[in-house]
Amino acid sequence: MWRRTLAALTSAAAGLCSAAPHGAPVSTLQMPSGITAQKLALVVNDADPASVALAIHYAAARGIPAAQVVHVAFAPDRAALGAEEFGRIKSQVDAAVPERVQAYALAWTRPYQVDCMSITTAFAFGFDRRHCAEGCRPTQVSRYFDSDSAAPWRDLGLRPSMLLAARSLDEAKALIDRGVRSDGQWPEGKAYLVRTGDALRNVRTPQYAAAERLLANAYPIETVDGDAIEGRTDVMFYFTGLARVPGIETNRYLDGAVADHLTSAGGMLLESPQTSALEWIRAGATGSYGTAFEPCNFVQKFPVVPVVMSRYLAGETLIEAYWKSVRMPGQGVFVGEPLARPFGGVRSRLVGTTVEARLHALRPGRYRLQAAPSGFGPFRTVSTLQVDRFGPQTVRLPATPAQVYRLVPEAAGPG
Repeated sequence: MWRRTLAALTSAAAGLCSAAPHGAPVSTLQMPSGITAQKLALVVNDADPASVALAIHYAAARGIPAAQVVHVAFAPDRAALGAEEFGRIKSQVDAAVPERVQAYALAWTRPYQVDCMSITTAFAFGFDRRHCAEGCRPTQVSRYFDSDSAAPWRDLGLRPSMLLAARSLDEAKALIDRGVRSDGQWPEGKAYLVRTGDALRNVRTPQYAAAERLLANAYPIETVDGDAIEGRTDVMFYFTGLARVPGIETNRYLDGAVADHLTSAGGMLLESPQTSALEWIRAGATGSYGTAFEPCNFVQKFPVVPVVMSRYLAGETLIEAYWKSVRMPGQGVFVGEPLARPFGGVRSRLVGTTVEARLHALRPGRYRLQAAPSGFGPFRTVSTLQVDRFGPQTVRLPATPAQVYRLVPEAAGPG
């Protein structure tokens, strides 16, 4: 039987520990950790009792270090902050967080706008009118789009942000709990890619074929013609294009599930005249996305289906996979539990003198297999691995006592 271990993807220095029949440690495999609790700052609005309660719950659930819980105060219960007020808040947050912090979790539902930007993009890039648009115009491209960076602040000078948002405090706590439960579970569900009759909102449909080509070996995908799916019990991904999506609440969403719909006002969280991204959260999704300003139907302003799916399935966190899938995020609001990583972890078994380490999915590309006497190095390259198609991989390691291995990508694959 495969033995499940989560340590390989939840700590930068942690690896998989197997044991020989007599209890002696054998070789282990670790993968890049990406954004973890040690690299996430939690921002709490002390003027909002619900924000304070939510932050307490999240910090405990994820083990966020106290030095990375940042307290600010501003009037709650409004959709938008002004640019000047936001600038003061963000300066306070940026000054308070340690340099190791790579991303932000925002412990509130409102506000979700900053002047003409979404608040999640404003926290990532700072207030910048290049991310705004009046009328049907493109906006600034994110340098994080489809990036292989595991440390966006260090590599790119930005900290992606996500709202821990829901229609009530209880629903927000349930969202957090789903994200935590999902870690390393490798949920056996299905991706539903829905082609609706709404031509204006159906512009992501060409991406569905690309997702099927890339991911057919990695996860079940069903393309559906119709306005919605209802009564499904295995929803892991659900992407559609419709102003109002019926039957959301009739489905069962697996822990860690991602669901969103391409429309104009899904990111107007509590004021939307259409289906809000929060309806997906209420129904049981762990992550969603919507625009808070009229985006027109620029497909670049919405998640690219094969990108978010491939990166999530390869073990990236929700905040990484979702953020990397939107080319122009200036008007879009990211909602969910940022650290959810349902497809992380390494599963292994000892077969004679070999450790077979199984990964859920690797992106196509060339990888260096490196070895060291401990997780702290020094590492040396011992071989290379060429991955030609996206999907599960088994790496065989000699069961050498106290030896640690890691896979390091040499180049990005498609996605």
